[in-house]
Amino acid sequence: MSSVLELKNLSFVYGQKTPFEKRAVDNVSLSIEKGEFVGIIGHTGSGKSTLVQMLNGLIQPTEGQVLLDGEDIWQNPKEIRKVRFKVGMVFQYPEYQLFEETVYKDIAFGPTNMGKSEQEIDMAVRKAAEFTDLKPELLQKSPFDLSGGEKRRAAIAGVIAMDPEVLVLDEPTAGLDPMGRDVLLSQIVQYHKKRKNTVLLVSHSMEDIARVADRIIVMNESHLVMFDKTREVFSHGRELEKIGLRVPQITKIMLELKEKGYDVPDGILTVDEAFSALSSLLKKEGKIW
Repeated sequence: MSSVLELKNLSFVYGQKTPFEKRAVDNVSLSIEKGEFVGIIGHTGSGKSTLVQMLNGLIQPTEGQVLLDGEDIWQNPKEIRKVRFKVGMVFQYPEYQLFEETVYKDIAFGPTNMGKSEQEIDMAVRKAAEFTDLKPELLQKSPFDLSGGEKRRAAIAGVIAMDPEVLVLDEPTAGLDPMGRDVLLSQIVQYHKKRKNTVLLVSHSMEDIARVADRIIVMNESHLVMFDKTREVFSHGRELEKIGLRVPQITKIMLELKEKGYDVPDGILTVDEAFSALSSLLKKEGKIW
């Protein structure tokens, strides 16, 4: 696989050279491969939101580089708008960004600004609506007449319609009820599988990240502290707890069993994996047939 995004010694300082100077991201270097699903975790104020805003040029690094397909996105500042078509960004509560008369026009806004033809725009809108499970009859409604979950999906569809090479989602399930969260996360996963593009997901839900991410970026106090495969990251449960993060509940239970001397594997992520591991252990000890 080849890298789609590469960060080289990336830093960002708010209020630089003022009494309020704060280093939000400090010397982060990493490479993200094409087609990966990457989770980003860290407690509030760890720098993860600032980090993702630098990926498509919403804010310019104080130091370092963001390389997209091997090229510095700030090489030509006048072309930064084109980068935002390639790296699509979905913010927390994206429904607050809805503004057009109809859902159709809102989803079409990005493709229109890309200079696509009417036919291409129509195809992009309908494909994005299908990906996010927005019924065709909703497209001609005002976005403000939709339910909360429908607004969220419409806003995400507006980014998907640009067919970005990289899709970045910053807490896309924030504020949704459990069913709405599961539905939206499932749609994001299906989109990733069908499009085979790169997805970066910022989330406070360790269970969600464990379910979907190939690798995880862990931020703490502006620094990158881990970037590894999901199972490997969550096998360091005690280290994560020290920086204010928790692991999935089932992972924590299995970690505690291991610390008590039980021969269970590291990095258990799901209940099914835990059941299989415990069944094997009990069979080994002759406690079940």
